Amino acid sequence: MKHIIGGNPVAPLPQVKSLTIDEDGAGQRLDNYLMRQLKGVPKTHVYRIIRSGEVRVNKGRSSAETRLNAGDVVRLPPVRVSERATEKAQAMAAKVVADGASHAPAKEFTVLFEDDWLLAINKPAGVAVHGGSGVSFGVIEQLRMARPQAKFLELVHRLDRETSGILLVAKKRSALKNLQDQFRERETGKTYLALVLGQWPANKKVLDKPLHKYLLPDGERRVKVVAKDDPDGMPSLTLVKVRAAGGTATDAGMDTGHAGRGYSLLEVTIKTGRTHQIRVHLASEGLPIAGDDKYGDFDCNKALARAHSPTPLKRMFLHAWRLQCNHPSTGERLELQADLPAELSRFLLQVLPPPG
Repeated sequence: MKHIIGGNPVAPLPQVKSLTIDEDGAGQRLDNYLMRQLKGVPKTHVYRIIRSGEVRVNKGRSSAETRLNAGDVVRLPPVRVSERATEKAQAMAAKVVADGASHAPAKEFTVLFEDDWLLAINKPAGVAVHGGSGVSFGVIEQLRMARPQAKFLELVHRLDRETSGILLVAKKRSALKNLQDQFRERETGKTYLALVLGQWPANKKVLDKPLHKYLLPDGERRVKVVAKDDPDGMPSLTLVKVRAAGGTATDAGMDTGHAGRGYSLLEVTIKTGRTHQIRVHLASEGLPIAGDDKYGDFDCNKALARAHSPTPLKRMFLHAWRLQCNHPSTGERLELQADLPAELSRFLLQVLPPPG
């Protein structure tokens, strides 16, 4: 037998596996289940081994659409998994160590609620919820790396990278399905705090303009308001309540180009979950969110960021403040709240100081 000095060790041949579906796996489609089990294997190959009958459920052939039940036994044929998945995970972990200062580690996320079913954190602004679109990784990847013992961690919903506040993560598949069904059926309550430029009319309480998502030439995503009869328009409903209003740019010692317009702090509740819904709906009324770099007043944003004041505004003033949902196991109504981050609270005191 030859021994090659310095040679790479030969990887062991893959073996047939039999996996029993637990309660977290119940309800999944067979193809989605296999995608998670066979990370690094091309989708085309996954579908090929399903169609060929190499994958069996309870010793019988099954289609990709088959829904798995707790106790089902899935036979996986020998499949050689690409080393890319392992290399990607190692690179991600190395980047966290080397570049941790620019990516909030999971241990720094404030936990608002946690049990065996779900986790609610207070996401800081500037951190993406997941990797993609030029972002190596986000909150969910960091949580998985910080909790290697966790069998299941999935985002229930999303927040824009620039938005801070409450973010739900499911710890069981059954919890994920239950919570996402609640969001889909509008059984949850999601209220944000947004500071807009100008005086919001107190009687303007309902915004229901349809929204249409499109791409810029460079591939960046944008959303716009369209006519109610536009076939591409998605129904969108936003409820607005004025929490505080007044102040001017000059009151805060800042020449921002919108002197005299003042500010309004709004409680914004969304009944639909469209991309950039709050940002576009508010901007469509001529009162954009302070610091919004996509739909806002760009000259004002620059002035606010460099203002000669104790606390310039260097981010978008949008915060996921309150969230109500039913617990996925007990059915008990949960009411979560994440107070404004310190940088937003300080800025708010400058532009809308409390009376007296």
